[in-house]
Amino acid sequence: MCGIAGYYTANGSPDSSQIERMTDVLRHRGPDAGGTYVGPKAMLGHRRLSIIDLSTAANQPMFSHSGRHVAVFNGEIYNYREVAAQLGIETRTTSDTEVVVEAFEQLGPQFVERLNGMFAIAICEVATQRIWLFRDRMGIKPLFYCIYDGCLLFASELKAIEQTDIFRRNKSLNSHAVSLFLQLGYIPAPDTIYNGVLKFPQGHYGVFEGGRLTLTRYWNLTDSISDQPVTDFATAKKSLKELIESSVRYRLISDVPYGTLLSGGIDSSLVTAVARRESGTRTNTFSIGFKDSRHNESPYSEQVARQLDTNHHLVVMTEQDALERVADMFYYYDEPYADSSALPTMLVSQVAAQHVKMVLTGDGGDELFMGYGMYRWADRLANPLLQAARGPIAAAARLGNSRWQRIGKMFEWRNDDNLQAHIFGQEQYLFTAAETEQLTAANCPAPEFKTDAPLSAAEKQSVFDMLYYLPDDLLVKVDRASMRHSLESRVPLLDYRIVEFAVNLHKSLKINNGEAKYLLKQVLYDYLPPEIFNRPKWGFSVPLCNWLRTDLQYLTEKYLSRDIVEQAQMVRYAEVQRLLKRFYVQKVDYLYNRVWALICLHQWWVERFK
Repeated sequence: MCGIAGYYTANGSPDSSQIERMTDVLRHRGPDAGGTYVGPKAMLGHRRLSIIDLSTAANQPMFSHSGRHVAVFNGEIYNYREVAAQLGIETRTTSDTEVVVEAFEQLGPQFVERLNGMFAIAICEVATQRIWLFRDRMGIKPLFYCIYDGCLLFASELKAIEQTDIFRRNKSLNSHAVSLFLQLGYIPAPDTIYNGVLKFPQGHYGVFEGGRLTLTRYWNLTDSISDQPVTDFATAKKSLKELIESSVRYRLISDVPYGTLLSGGIDSSLVTAVARRESGTRTNTFSIGFKDSRHNESPYSEQVARQLDTNHHLVVMTEQDALERVADMFYYYDEPYADSSALPTMLVSQVAAQHVKMVLTGDGGDELFMGYGMYRWADRLANPLLQAARGPIAAAARLGNSRWQRIGKMFEWRNDDNLQAHIFGQEQYLFTAAETEQLTAANCPAPEFKTDAPLSAAEKQSVFDMLYYLPDDLLVKVDRASMRHSLESRVPLLDYRIVEFAVNLHKSLKINNGEAKYLLKQVLYDYLPPEIFNRPKWGFSVPLCNWLRTDLQYLTEKYLSRDIVEQAQMVRYAEVQRLLKRFYVQKVDYLYNRVWALICLHQWWVERFK
């Protein structure tokens, strides 16, 4: 796990100070080593977090044996030994980076189709200075890029691009991204908060030459969906269990101590149980608790840890812990980002990094196996009768208490809105498209996807989450939080083999008689007793509503003042004032995430753009 950066200069000679500045701000991603390559036109930078092959021979940038190509790489290729054997690569190290650059030299860019892993890779042809970029299928590892006047910049984090002179001359605010952020709480690909700076698409590779980047898709989630889903329970359970065991075995390949992030829920408990059995050792587990009993799942994680006999580490997060990490969150996430569960994720990553250098997480289980309540909402709102009555339902709900008002927001979508984005936004207590227009005076529709696959409304909602919520929110959260503390995080449930398997399961194997994640639970129960998990799902959330009215209220006063809001000119102050009155004076609780989103937006403007 590392940080990468690159700069292609269209005119003149490269300025090595630019790539050095880019690489320096990524030190937290790789404190173990750093290096740069400076060619006639192209420059590559790397910061290394040593996980596999700890020797200096595995440092990057790494040249191919022939010297014709040089590579920098962030991530892990779990099947690199098999790829080396298949291609007859005689390795000089035990590093997966060496296999990457040698496989590219043999097969060209199509080599990426053989990789099982999480990665952002840059390879430069020394003679021509052409640059190839690659990103993994699910977008687990980040990669940003921009092209100004024929010059290419790319990096693992936006802050590296921000260090360059050419970016500073061209910097401008992406107002479309502001609207998307207010509706979703994150900025979906390909947009970023800056005009002209883009997220490199997942499942793609690209080649930069002649001042242009040509992209090629090598994997598409929706193309993996069959019109004949798996329906047989016994076959499905056997296959899923084998896939998960294989995925976890791959992700236990490491030359450093490791552990798991254990919330006590279905996904992290299953990953931990499989890791415990596959490794045969007493796994380190790490979890977060809260003083607020409504949000505290630590008793469940402790119960699972006892059952599995792990070496368990629990930290209870306080308001003071949140206060200490707010500035970190705003700095390390680089652009407006409203997922407040980043705060406990940063804390648990800090604790884990004191004991291990790599962790497994349970991310992906809810999206693949329909664990969220929004999937039931998707099916409800697909009902023609409810669609026809949504106006009266919404109007009646406005007359109810805070809970009913919040439910009523689900019915306040317009015919030209993306319903999947609307459902997601309302599950997160964020602004509707109409509210966003009122705030910003702009109509910016949220993203959507199209497929000919015969999917139910709930299945379409699940695919929407896999295409946007996972790579642009959840995986961002874990990547930035863990790398802040130089900790590698691996996500076994997002092995592309499991993803392709899950999207081809019949819906009844995911939600069975109202029970979510049915098949995944049946695999889990081969490792742990079902009664441990007989409780409502809560999720990795924080008591943000209460915190915003107590220790975090200063953020409202600091970033949502009339002076700041009117200077920024991103939203209308009158609407902000009305929202704050309803939240703080009238005590309308469900508005807390709207307030938080506006704080995050204006904090970013003050600290990074003003």
